[in-house]
Amino acid sequence: MAYVDFEKAQKAGLKAFKTAVAKGENEYLPVLDEILEGVSIQSEVSLGLVQIPLDQVVGTSNVGRTYAFANNFMPILDYKTEFGSKWSSLCDSHIEEGIRDPIKVYEYLNKYYVVEGNKRVSVLKYFEAVTVPAYVTRKIPKYDENDTQIKIYYEFMDFYKLTEINYLWFSQEGCFKRLLELTSENPEEKWTGDQIKDFGSAHHNFLTAMKAKIGNKLPLTSGDAFLIFIDIYGYEKIKDLTANEMKDMIEPLWEEFLMESKGREINLRMEPSHVGRKKLIDYFKFSGSNKRIMVAFVFDKDPDESEWLYGHELGRLYIDEHYSDKIKTLKVHNLETEEETIEAMNTLIEMGVKVIFTTSSRQVNASMKVAVAHSDVIIMNCSLNTSHKLIRTYYARLYEVKFLAGMMAGALARSGKIGYLADYPIVGTLANINAFALGAKMINPSAKVYLEWTTVKGVSRDVAIQKFKEMGVEYVSDQVMIVPNAASKQFGLYSIEEDEPVNIAMPVYNWGEFYYKLVESVMTGVFKQEDDKEEEKAINYWWGLSAGVVDLIYSRKLPEGTKRLVHLMKKLMIENSFTPFEGTIISQDGTVKNEDGNRISPEEIMKMNWLVDCIEGDIPEKEELKEEAQSIVELKGVTEEEGTRG
Repeated sequence: MAYVDFEKAQKAGLKAFKTAVAKGENEYLPVLDEILEGVSIQSEVSLGLVQIPLDQVVGTSNVGRTYAFANNFMPILDYKTEFGSKWSSLCDSHIEEGIRDPIKVYEYLNKYYVVEGNKRVSVLKYFEAVTVPAYVTRKIPKYDENDTQIKIYYEFMDFYKLTEINYLWFSQEGCFKRLLELTSENPEEKWTGDQIKDFGSAHHNFLTAMKAKIGNKLPLTSGDAFLIFIDIYGYEKIKDLTANEMKDMIEPLWEEFLMESKGREINLRMEPSHVGRKKLIDYFKFSGSNKRIMVAFVFDKDPDESEWLYGHELGRLYIDEHYSDKIKTLKVHNLETEEETIEAMNTLIEMGVKVIFTTSSRQVNASMKVAVAHSDVIIMNCSLNTSHKLIRTYYARLYEVKFLAGMMAGALARSGKIGYLADYPIVGTLANINAFALGAKMINPSAKVYLEWTTVKGVSRDVAIQKFKEMGVEYVSDQVMIVPNAASKQFGLYSIEEDEPVNIAMPVYNWGEFYYKLVESVMTGVFKQEDDKEEEKAINYWWGLSAGVVDLIYSRKLPEGTKRLVHLMKKLMIENSFTPFEGTIISQDGTVKNEDGNRISPEEIMKMNWLVDCIEGDIPEKEELKEEAQSIVELKGVTEEEGTRG
């Protein structure tokens, strides 16, 4: 019997060997000694006797036994050798009583390399065992800020200290922390035995369901896929489910898994599409040809209390006024929690709503959870750099009109001192600030832009304005829109030289046109056609002046020459003959961020996390921000990995 098993194992080994040779890959077991050449090992730590996952036992510690095995740990030597005899004896022992003696391994980057017990591992892998007892010594590499794998490994070691879980790995930084946040009331507290057991059971059921549903085609780590599953459905909901119950829940997430495996690529659509059918059709198969499509707007606060949401509410009212024959709008607001948002969206869908706009980046998770359950409903979230396939996101290129406002400030400020009030240091905000500063610098090379953040602890709008006055600042760029219930003149670009602000210009979002163009794309079939072309990319709409979704309103007090120059630059941007981010651009630390003759790409503009050299101020760390702002920055904040801070 052992001979038959050895022959089968050897065939599997020889097949793997030949396949590796044909692909130009290493046909033998990886050798840790060779892997560690040139690697600085900081220390070795004994983990004692541990049950380790067999699929993470990938090689041997030294070259001694390497050539007895193919790279899948199956034997390639002949049965009649001493090696073949010993392998067969181990096979008999395993069949009769099981292999119980622990092996000895080194662990490096959450992979295991055998010191003693290569044949035991081979036999157990042949019989498709899941784990093996092992005495483990961990080799800890020196921390390297430039090595993503080592940084993830350090996160894993912190996770292991709390959970003793060794069967998970992620392809991106931050995932171990995110997993703890999703599964624990206190993410920094050591797990109990029951927590470890419950999680292990849920993970095993998930893998079983995945295998039953899609076989072995998983294009990413099991940890990546399980984290997506937990993030969307919630740990409390899934932790007690059987594998059979999980199967149908996995299918809608396949595109999310594919996107994760591709690095969550985003397709930035900078202009509205003009393909598809030429006339409106009954896209949703309504029973009556004159039935209006129902579109809902979901606000997390009262629009009358928020300048951001008020702009979106004006957009909804614009649709009601101009397109009421085609579209019926509804709105819900003051949805403070994710649960309230999900409940409201489900109610809207029951009422027949076919398109839902969630207007805050905080509503991304709720949008995803509802989208999974309602694939026939289109859900879009107002955010930027959001990489999900089940929902789409939209945002406006405000930086274009901020650049024009900066030109005005540069022309008007005699001292060259200009203030800028920003709110959240999130994706897209830095582009607005930098564009404004570049506009000012274009007109006045000596201009200085003084940056303050209203979401930093201890800072308010009044405190910042007073600070600007003490510095001799003449003009300030502030919030885009007024708040209806607290109206003031502190919006847009205004002068602070008088007792009362004097408004000069106001960048505006034309959300009404943005929303109509998006809904029209749904009704004409363009929306669906875009999806067919981008199977493994998230679609983010990022439209600007050329789409008519942003503009600049200015005062009659603006000098005629400045008006003409602003008109010219606006026209060039609409024609794409000019962008604020072209030519030589230097950051605060003196780094050349863009060379003369080049343009910064839209993707780089979106992810900016540095400031241009004419700005005085910095980007606050999360800990410096007020509590409400910290949660937004966690979700959409600029990161060190996307560039170097100025």
